Amino acid sequence: MWDTENPNLYTIEVSLVDENNTENDKISDRVGFRWFEFKKHGAFFLNGKRLLLRGTHRHEEHAGVGAAMSNEQHRADMELIKEMGTNFVRLAHYPQDPEIYKACDELGMLVWDELPWCRGGVGTANWKPNTKNMLTEIINQNYNRPSVIIWSLGNEMYWLPDFEDGGNKEKITEFLSEINDLAHKLDPTRKTAIRKYYEGAEIVDVFSPSIWSGWYSGSYKNYEKAIDLYKKEYKSFLHAEYGGSSHLGRHSENPITGEGEIQADGWEEAITQNDVANIAQIGDWSENYIVDLFDWHLRISENDSTFVGNVQWAFKDFGTPLRPENAIPYMNQKGLVDRAGNKKDAFYVFKSYWSKEPFTYIESHTWTEREGPKGLARDVSVYSNCKEVELSLNGQNLGSKKRDLKAFPASGLNWNLQFKEGENVLVSTSKTSDGKTVSDQLIINYRFTKNSKAEGLKLSYKILENGNYLVTAIAQDSNGLRCLDYQNRVYFQCLSGGETMKNLGTPTGSESIEMANGKASIEVKRNTKNRPLEMMVLNQSFKGTYLTIQ
Repeated sequence: MWDTENPNLYTIEVSLVDENNTENDKISDRVGFRWFEFKKHGAFFLNGKRLLLRGTHRHEEHAGVGAAMSNEQHRADMELIKEMGTNFVRLAHYPQDPEIYKACDELGMLVWDELPWCRGGVGTANWKPNTKNMLTEIINQNYNRPSVIIWSLGNEMYWLPDFEDGGNKEKITEFLSEINDLAHKLDPTRKTAIRKYYEGAEIVDVFSPSIWSGWYSGSYKNYEKAIDLYKKEYKSFLHAEYGGSSHLGRHSENPITGEGEIQADGWEEAITQNDVANIAQIGDWSENYIVDLFDWHLRISENDSTFVGNVQWAFKDFGTPLRPENAIPYMNQKGLVDRAGNKKDAFYVFKSYWSKEPFTYIESHTWTEREGPKGLARDVSVYSNCKEVELSLNGQNLGSKKRDLKAFPASGLNWNLQFKEGENVLVSTSKTSDGKTVSDQLIINYRFTKNSKAEGLKLSYKILENGNYLVTAIAQDSNGLRCLDYQNRVYFQCLSGGETMKNLGTPTGSESIEMANGKASIEVKRNTKNRPLEMMVLNQSFKGTYLTIQ
């Protein structure tokens, strides 16, 4: 049988042979055999065994090429998703390259394949047959794929109608019933689904309401209440889309709490907690908050024996025309990796719950410059899938802790410690079941002096392996301290001698970008050797800081 851990495939060949036994044509296809079941108000089963669906979403694009990805890039995306331990992927919000389905078949990932009816309402006379034709083609093209288990008929279809009266829910519901019947006629073996159109919840086989606990509203600690409610309400409830945005390299010593409250820092007087109604708009977009949010969600889902599963949104940062104000303009930054595939801290949270490859990861490798009052202890988490992890600080053993899936944060792999001023070396180690050692090391520069107001920018550069330059701007106060609390937007410009790697939508590929703890960088390529490379960085506060590279 084909399953997510042993994706056994068979090759079927079909030949056209004439009466002389001459082969005139031949085609082949790879198929697998499996069966699945959504228990009513219960869990999901694959080949008769309960399987918790551990999912993410995939958009078809990449830095520098957009949607024009090569087969190698498609495959690399899916292998990175699988490295995390994922067994389910929702293809949002459209059918994707054949290489993706091939990879899912071969790697063992179940697929939610989606009709591109995403928002827009119901259309006119030409729109309806075109939509039905697309659905027919989607099903016919991928009918033999063992990875595909769901034909999704739409997402938020009622929202922002493109046609007059397109938001009429009676018309939307009527058309949804038509295409649901069509999908079952074309393929009675698979399930249909929609997300966030409540009027159609009873029409399709599988339904996902909208739950964004701790991001667009509420706190992430309310997640369990939400899924307990919806498990009873919908016969086959699969939670698609949850998470939040994070700016790679941005960190906070006191992220917003699980109750949705802003904490006081150790330098400040005790303050009354402030509730944050909409963290998406008011939050700091730090990696620390998103790590905690995902950690809480996974702690709930991994300990629920009747839950079908959930599907994080989205695996990779992706372009959008709707978000010019984001830290990286026009980028949806809810990814576990950036648009070039560089891992954020949240990637390792998922890996600690889902992957079987032993590892330890100290949070966080993009947080090496920190500050705090002398004598104030800090929490350090290690994300790991090992049974027991040991942590040392500057050569001193801080003891080992056993992993407990019901503990928060980091399944109990959390230490309260005090850094010394200057360089601090953290090392996490663990023994695997076969006697091997896995480890991680992190060097943190810690200071007891709080920076004051940013007074200017300091520019520097280094040469990358590809021969390009990485130009970095640091916000500094009057004493030359890096302003770790500075998050304002800066603008890079190459004045002569080269060109910036712009419009990539990555932390080093945007000329306009918000700083992450007082730091921002851009990659620059020389286009001549006959003159210096001249760079300028500025914003509304600092007009024109220059760097010349001879």
